[in-house]
Amino acid sequence: EPVSKRQRKKLLKQKQWEEQKDLRRQKRREKRQKRKLERQSKLDSTSEGKDRKRMRREVVPSTLRLIVDCSFDDLMVLKDVKKLHKQIQRCYAENRKACHPVQFYLTSHGGQLKSNMNENDKGWVNWK
Repeated sequence: EPVSKRQRKKLLKQKQWEEQKDLRRQKRREKRQKRKLERQSKLDSTSEGKDRKRMRREVVPSTLRLIVDCSFDDLMVLKDVKKLHKQIQRCYAENRKACHPVQFYLTSHGGQLKSNMNENDKGWVNWK
């Protein structure tokens, strides 16, 4: 059966794509290996040579307590509840990275905020 010029071009491109598959895979491997070596040399070149886990052990907890009262979420529209959720996430993340983290508490956590957090961030139940 006759094949149109466009179909021939498509078949040719597909054939070339399949033939070069191993070459592309090899290039990706080399690129990954290169990035890995750069990261290792960067870690070795730093004078401290500390990774995040080691830095985490040197954290001195603060005696301060931060309490976020979430009992007013029934007075908020959904847009504001979502913003509050983002702010709480940001506070939690920054507090974990801090050198002197405060004790972080959420009170009266329920209603719209809890349902929004369950929908968009299922990991919040593992927060310490």
